[in-house]
Amino acid sequence: MLTKFNHVAIVVPNLDEASKKYRDILGANVSVVNNYKEHGVSVVFVELDNTKIELMHPYGENSPIKNFLEKNNNGAIHHICLEVKDIIKACDRLKSFGIRILGENKPKIGAHDKPVIFLHPKDFYGTLIELEQE
Repeated sequence: MLTKFNHVAIVVPNLDEASKKYRDILGANVSVVNNYKEHGVSVVFVELDNTKIELMHPYGENSPIKNFLEKNNNGAIHHICLEVKDIIKACDRLKSFGIRILGENKPKIGAHDKPVIFLHPKDFYGTLIELEQE
């Protein structure tokens, strides 16, 4: 079902500072800030040869990561993203094993303009997992 690792997402208290740190100290290729009003996040993508790091910050008052940042005010890993070939088949398989899919229990379009789902962290050892269709 899984095909490859896509990214790790880190919620940061200051997106500009985090971008500078990855770019200026680590020498990474860092994107411009992307604001996703529909998802309630501002995101910067750190591009690596074999994967990405997604730096996230709340966007708007109703951001789904606002509480996460309040609990982790210095920032923290929020989720990992893994790719699958067929997100609908993945949903069906996961449901057959009793795995909980967050949200409306169906894929939505994510920050990379591809269908995604999030799996309940209690079903995967405390880790929030995003599945993205490749």
